[in-house]
Amino acid sequence: MLGFNEKCKSLLSAMTEELISSSEIEGVLLNPNSVRSSIARRLGIEDDGLLIEDHYVEGLVDVMLDAVRNCQEPLTEERLFDWHAALFPFGRSGMHRITVADWRKGEEPMQVVSGAFGHEKVHYEAPPSDAVPAEMERLIGWCNTANQSPFIMAAVAHLWFVTIHPFDDGNGRISRTLADMLLARLDEDSARYYSMSAEINRNKKAYYEVLERTQSSTKSLCTDKNDKTAKNGGLDITEWMLWFFGCLENAIVRASGIIERTLQKAAYWDEFRDVDINERQRKVVNRLWDGFEGKLTSSKWAKICSCSQDTALRDINDLIAKGMLRNSGEGGRSANYLLPE
Repeated sequence: MLGFNEKCKSLLSAMTEELISSSEIEGVLLNPNSVRSSIARRLGIEDDGLLIEDHYVEGLVDVMLDAVRNCQEPLTEERLFDWHAALFPFGRSGMHRITVADWRKGEEPMQVVSGAFGHEKVHYEAPPSDAVPAEMERLIGWCNTANQSPFIMAAVAHLWFVTIHPFDDGNGRISRTLADMLLARLDEDSARYYSMSAEINRNKKAYYEVLERTQSSTKSLCTDKNDKTAKNGGLDITEWMLWFFGCLENAIVRASGIIERTLQKAAYWDEFRDVDINERQRKVVNRLWDGFEGKLTSSKWAKICSCSQDTALRDINDLIAKGMLRNSGEGGRSANYLLPE
């Protein structure tokens, strides 16, 4: 089992990855240090990173924590408006003024498009704005009363929300927050060690493709059933559901691997807790545990620690003698070093 410190660090890493990835899917890049610092402070976790305050990030963290910590609380229109206001505290999306903390207005069609100006491709057109309040009332009511598996509810709510597209902007991020809220109802506490958004971000092209295919066949999800002219393609969302569950499975498997690595790292430091090493050695060993890319050579050690090649070799040989590092067996210029097996 994870110890308290390992549990806190794993939780902090997962929540940081979730928030950064959900924004990155929409092309919004956040400062990782700012996100991690804000989450650590809210959770009361001591973190070695720099303390960086960002009021925009603070709002995003508030939304994520409200969704997960208060997952059993009813979903309401006002709660969704609060989430939206946190995403757009200045009432703008880029250079454009948008309606914030309210459903979208106006007669202009809400379209999801791609391509250069004049050569746009319309991937999906959402229901008109005057239909949004009633559609959202249906969705909110379903989220609060449906007696189904949270797995199923998360997948359906995610799709349903982005299909309505109730806001001028931020629909993707809020749909993923809503799914996270419903998934959190499965857990005994609010701790989440996997990131669904990170997995979606790794498969972003497939994510948008399956959404487009599903939405093109589910117009009746948000269409007046008495409208004889509606081009209803049915309500077959099987492909989306299977994709969502596969993505969730991959996220959990990936998180399990990270947790296993965390346990191994904790056991390693526990085994060598009484061994005297310097800060350079501790720094590089931690890098090896945390996913060092490529092979660790003496020249890379010297660069990481801003020390001479001779000092790097002394540090390395000292760790090998203490059993904390091993030679890969490759000689000459190919010599590199690994953690013990």
